[in-house]
This record gives sequence, structure tokens and C-alpha cells, in this order.
Amino acid sequence: MNSSNKKHDQLEPFIHESEGQKMTSNEGITISDDENSLTAGDRGPTLIEDFLAREKLAHFDRERIPERVVHARGYGAYGEFQLYESLTDITMADFLQDPNKKTPFFVRFSQVVGSRGCNETNRDVRGFSVKFYTDDGNFDLVAINMPVFFIQDAIKFPDLIHAVKPEPDNEFPQGQTAHDTFWDFMANNRESAHMALWIMTGRAIPKSFRTMEGFGVHTYRLINKDGKAHFVKFHLKPTLGVHTLLWDEARQLGSDADYHRRDLWTNIHNGHYPEYELAIQIIKEEDEFSFDFDILDPTKLWPEEDVPLRKIGKLTVNRNVDNVFAETEQSAFHPGNIVRGMDFSNDPLLQGRLFSYTDTQQARLGPNHQQLPINRPVCPFANNQRDGASRMIIDRGKVSYHRNGLANNTPYPVPGTQGGFVTYPSTVEGRKVRKTAASFKDHYSQARMFWNSMSDVEKQQIIGAFCFELGKCRPFVRQEMVDVLAHISRDLAENVSKELGTTVPDVQESTVTKSSPALSLTNTIFVADTLRVGVFLSEGFDGPSVKQLLATLSTAKLQIVIVHDKLGTVTGTEDVKYEVTDSFLTGSALTYDGVLIVGSGNITPYFTYEAQKYTTAIYNHFKPIGTFQNGEAVLKPLHLTSDDGIINDSSVNFAEDFIQAMAQQRFWNRPSYLYPASNSLK
Repeated sequence: MNSSNKKHDQLEPFIHESEGQKMTSNEGITISDDENSLTAGDRGPTLIEDFLAREKLAHFDRERIPERVVHARGYGAYGEFQLYESLTDITMADFLQDPNKKTPFFVRFSQVVGSRGCNETNRDVRGFSVKFYTDDGNFDLVAINMPVFFIQDAIKFPDLIHAVKPEPDNEFPQGQTAHDTFWDFMANNRESAHMALWIMTGRAIPKSFRTMEGFGVHTYRLINKDGKAHFVKFHLKPTLGVHTLLWDEARQLGSDADYHRRDLWTNIHNGHYPEYELAIQIIKEEDEFSFDFDILDPTKLWPEEDVPLRKIGKLTVNRNVDNVFAETEQSAFHPGNIVRGMDFSNDPLLQGRLFSYTDTQQARLGPNHQQLPINRPVCPFANNQRDGASRMIIDRGKVSYHRNGLANNTPYPVPGTQGGFVTYPSTVEGRKVRKTAASFKDHYSQARMFWNSMSDVEKQQIIGAFCFELGKCRPFVRQEMVDVLAHISRDLAENVSKELGTTVPDVQESTVTKSSPALSLTNTIFVADTLRVGVFLSEGFDGPSVKQLLATLSTAKLQIVIVHDKLGTVTGTEDVKYEVTDSFLTGSALTYDGVLIVGSGNITPYFTYEAQKYTTAIYNHFKPIGTFQNGEAVLKPLHLTSDDGIINDSSVNFAEDFIQAMAQQRFWNRPSYLYPASNSLK
């Protein structure tokens, strides 16, 4: 345990070890038999006086709490945040002042739509929520992996979720958007047009939590010591880059419902700590109306070319939880959890969430959910709130009200000049109305900018995703949505329509020509760090040369996965041995970022067949392939010896070339059944 981490220190008294202890009831009664109920005779009825059996069964009956309505499927871990430079110029927030200070946090990654048991590789928006345990209280950055949202006003959120959840008459499909009610909602709520394109990209099927971006979506304020406010948006940028699965991979990986959480847990366990850079976009208050979009509209993003990112610090995720229920499942996030130096904007979706999240956590976890160890702040806290279900604090004294003499008027409020939270005095005016602001009514311009920003490969992925999703809907719903797409891009609508049997309406498409290169994943970070290489070894491989090569790959931070006919140990010449990670039976080409075929040793027909089967899948998913020690002989029957991303050891710098190929990750120029040729786009 790191004694300098305040949250870890705080959690320690709550950690309970049962291993090696005698068994007792929850009241401390030592148990002599936990396998037989108390009965009248060895074949008689069970007696109601068996208090030990009643306690055990009653507790079991209440072990589950209501799952989250949304974001039910989630996984969490701990970490530390450290600033790059002081942000004194724009905020008083204590944890954003000192670059030498480390702030503990808890992060929960999640899916929006599915239940707790759904597959983790379904197409879905992902949650990315961070609870910073600052010395001034908890700050919750409740983010998702896309910068925009479906709707503008929180009053429509129940309708969105009712539409996307399994249809009520038959209770399917689970955790998926490819059904009538969802796309009917999207087509009839045109503000969702921008988000419709985002969820059809690979971002909705992330490769891992470690390569997933986070966006705060909402517009907040930061306030400095002089009372000056700036509008801000928060971003979380993975240092490994933003990388995604292909739809073909995502569908096949559905057989492992725990794919993402296994990846996160394993990498943290092995010391490969995920890292993210916290960044902000800043707009001066006086520039609020200087853009061609409303900066408070949650269906719009702030283009990074117009409002540059300022990277302010790094989050390092470095500790797994000890108990998923006690920590991850009971964690409670709320966008209203802010600290001094922060405040809200008039973003209507944010305003509604400020009510809804408080109500949700109290309904799910109870009025004392902030006292649970995972949610408890690391700074002192005191107020006059009392009692309620599952209260964990024993409050001493007579007084539970303010303005008192018995306790010398304590706990006492602290003026803003001495560190108390003070709401930013923004000007609010206007008649009470129920209407959408005129500046919120452009639903297609940014959707068209997003389409303009995509590479041909990304456009093909979007088209394919729409064809699949809408292909699961009835013809009426397909046509509704194609009508929406025609307003964004006629080319997009025509490419989708020709697969769905719909017609493209004669409507005015968006005339926006602007693009934002920052939105295309072709411009993300590409590194070899922590990528998994499946190394196919047979008995009798060339020991010294393979040992030297794998050492070089490991130095480049690639993760070596030894694949052999069977589990155990595989031995090469000069007694070089490797523990087998996967056999061809227990492994999967889907879980490797590339493969290395070693052709020396006892290459049996079984080895050849399995290696070819694995390599074909790797090839069709555009991943790198390396051949070493005559490994290309395995590929020759497949005619896969010279395409992009296939590296053989005739190269003078084979190791370096293979590492570079791994870093590139995908080689889109290969012919493949997965996508039509890019020139099919008009």
C-alpha cells in the first residue's frame, strides 16, 4: 500500500480478511456446522429456531441492490492524477494548483444500454467517470467516450432510454441499438443526427478501456481567485491513442462477455498502468456567442481547431479494486459533485442531470451513500444531516440543527473569502417558458462536419454500421432514418439506401464544407506499447535467435503471447524454454494485435493448419503478420507473403520493421471481404 495515497489509507480500516479465520455469524457466534440445517431428527423438518440458517439465507436474499438503469455494466479501478502546471490563472480548485501534488481518484468504465450481464463488445456509448478525491471534497467528472449527446434537454432522457432499452413487448434485444424503437426515436428527434454518426463509428466498439477517449460533454465554468470565470469542456486522452475494434471482431468477441474488464484488470495486475491526459477547452465568457453554434448545446462539440486543447495533467490507473461489489458497484457518481473554483453553465441537459443523479443514487444506495468507503471524501466532513438507512457514522452530541448555542453554533459555515464554496454570480433573466432556443435548432451542420472529417475507411465503417443497424428494423423505420441522413450527406444516404431498399428523398443536404481533422482516428497516437503478439512456436525452434528477437520485442513494450500445440512448456535448441500462454485450442486470433510465425522446429500438419487459420483471421482484420526462421513457408499456401503489413526476416532490420508494423496496428490497403473498395464512395 502506498502510504502517501490518502484514499488508500482511508480504505484500509474497511478491508476485511476472512482467510485463516474461524467461522462466525454476523453477530460473532462461532459456527460449528455450516452445511446442515437444524432439523427434528436427521430426516425431519427444519426448525424455525435455526437462527444461523435464517441469517445466512436472509442475507443471501438481499445481496443484490438495484442495478443502474443505465451504465449497469461497468468496471472500476483506482489511480492518481498529477498536474503538468498550475491552473491558478483560471481556477481556485485546490487539486489544480500544485504540479507536485498527487490526487487519488476512482474511475468506472461502463456501457449505457445493457444490463449487468450483457456483452462488453456490443455497439454502445461507453461511460468514463472519474471521482477525484480532492482535499476540498469530491469532484466527479461524469464523462462518456463521445463529445456529444443524443438530446438537448434532460426531460427527454427517459424517452431516449425507453427507446434504446429492450422493447417492452418482447424484452429484446439486450444491450443493442439495432431495433425499431431506438431508430424510430432517433429519426423523430432530429437533434440526435450528429450523435447518430458518432455511434456508427468504431468509437462505439472500443478496442479496450485503455484506448478509449473520455469527454465531459457538458459546458462547465472554472473560476479563479479574482472571480473571473471561463467556460470549459473536459477531455480524457489515452496515451496509447484511441483505437477500436472492427464490427466483425466485436461480434466474435461477444463470446467473451468480460473482454474489456479482463483486459483492464490484467494490464493493471501486470504493471501496465493505463494513462490518460486530462485536457480542457477554454472559452472566455465574453466570447460565448462568437461561434456558429451554441456552446451550451450538448449535441454540439467545440472543434479543436477553433478551441484548442490545453493538456493539464495525467491520470495513471494503477490499482485494481479488492471487491467489485463493495467498490465498483456501490460507487456513486454525480455531475453536481464539484469543488470550489468550479461551477455549472446553463446547459439544459446538465441542469437536468444535477437533479436526476442525486435522486438516482439515493434511490439505489440510500440517503447515506456518501458514507460508503468508495464514495467517502478524504477531507473532513461535518453537517447536521442525521439518521437514514445504513448510516455508517455514529454522531455524538445533542445538536443536529444550525443556529445553536449548545454546540457554539457548530458545525459552522465558512465564508468564500476563507475557502467556502460560493456559487458564481452569473446573470439569469427571461420569462418562464417551455421552448427550444433558436440557437439549438441546427441539427445537421456539425453532423456534416463530422462526415467530412472521416477517412474513406471510417466512412465505410459508418455506412456498414447503418446498414446493419437499420437492416434489423422494419421498412418504415429504415426510411425514416434515411430521410435524416439525406439532410447530412446525400452520398451517405445513397450508400445506405441501396443496401436497405429505401429511397433517398429530394431534400437539401447540408452545405457545410468544414472538417475537423482531430475527429478522425487516422490522426490518433500509434505506439507499440502493451500490444499483444501471438508468437507461434513449435518444439525444437531455433532457441538463441528466437530468444534474442523476443527480448527485443519485449524491450519495445510489446506483450509476448507464446502459442503452441498444447499448454505447458515449449523447448527450443540450446534448451531455450518458454511457458506456453495459449494453445491453439485455448487462444484466439481475436485477442492478438499481430502474430509472429516462427518456422523452425517440428512444424507438424496440425501446427501448420492452426497457424494458417489464426493468420487468416489476423490478415482479414488488417493486423500485422511477421514470419521468422522460414515462417513464410506456413503462409505460402495462403498466398499471403507480400501484402501490406506482412514482414519477413529477409529484412535487414526485421525486429525494428515488425515493431513499427505492430505500432501501425491496421493495414487498410489489403483486399478484404469486410469492406467494399473505398472508391465505391461518390
